[in-house]
Amino acid sequence: MRVGIAGVGWFGFQPEIVDYSFREMVFKAAQRAYEDAGGLDPRRDADAFISCQEDFWEGISISDEFAPDQLGGAMKSVYTVTGDGLQCVGQASMMIKSGLFDVVVVESHGKPSDIATLNDVMFTATDPISVRPLGLENVHAVAALEARSYMSKYGVSEDHLDAVVEKAHEAGLRNPRAVYASLDRKRSSTPVVADPLREADIARFVDAAVVVVLASERVIRDYTDAPVWVDGAWWSTEISTLELHDWSFPVHAREAADGAYAQAKIADPAKEVGFAEVDNRYSFKELQHIEALRLAPRGTAKDLLADGAFCPGGRLPVNLSGGALAEGVPLEVHGLARLSYAVGVMRGEIKAEVDRADVAVVHSWRGVPTTTSAVTVLRL
Repeated sequence: MRVGIAGVGWFGFQPEIVDYSFREMVFKAAQRAYEDAGGLDPRRDADAFISCQEDFWEGISISDEFAPDQLGGAMKSVYTVTGDGLQCVGQASMMIKSGLFDVVVVESHGKPSDIATLNDVMFTATDPISVRPLGLENVHAVAALEARSYMSKYGVSEDHLDAVVEKAHEAGLRNPRAVYASLDRKRSSTPVVADPLREADIARFVDAAVVVVLASERVIRDYTDAPVWVDGAWWSTEISTLELHDWSFPVHAREAADGAYAQAKIADPAKEVGFAEVDNRYSFKELQHIEALRLAPRGTAKDLLADGAFCPGGRLPVNLSGGALAEGVPLEVHGLARLSYAVGVMRGEIKAEVDRADVAVVHSWRGVPTTTSAVTVLRL
């Protein structure tokens, strides 16, 4: 049984939303998603709801208790996943393919502007034996270690990071959600945060909520005439221990991609995928993730980028949205942010320079200090 996307709605993507609580943000996104799904009535039509969020960020114990009401899921089956929103898409797909559910609503929300000590909160998640005792000034130093390892092994220079940042901001200028996009933001003119990472290499945070309605092929035409099919969905968590972790290559992203491609029957993603939305919350991560998703052989993403292959209008555009560097990171919403933009491009609602919009791959990573990636393959 195929699973398709019947509706998508989002709200926010601003550095700080002061007029709405996270519950009100989810309500707004849900309203838009249900309208997009042909006026779907969640109380009548939805069989289950999934909330992808993390108590760690919320600062509220058992924060999933706040999920049902604003989604229209009170007194109905509501499931929660402590992970990125793209993992919820995989969960929803499995539920629908089981035959027990026809319509499943997925939500994720993030309000980092409410977190007063974000750097300290992120440090709390790091390894208490091998990382926290180092007394690093900021958690981005962990990513800097990965950046230096990757750059050293594959000959990636800071000029290549300049190119990633420039591409992200140029693409983001076409994306109304990309509040941080600016051609005046030159990487080399921003201060070093943790060598080799400069301020412009690191995506900033935004408040946002995204809701996605998924449905079985049996009922999806009741809600949309143009479904986008989820033909593959997989996620993977790699070991994060310093002694065993591969600092130069995201094994978790490769494993997630291989699982999604196998489901979607994609043998050569570099040739079969039309465009991609991948995690680029750090500039070097875009190159890493392109290679992990088999969109380029290891060590070659920098050269293909220089040739324009991943730019708008290129052979395989990557992050037509500008990605997190332009849009910002809304915590666990990041995967659904990438997904919602890809769906807009595939439907033709977002004008984008892409030759083939029939097959897309969407990737998310939960960020430092995690080693969890999720990958979804979309097809018209």
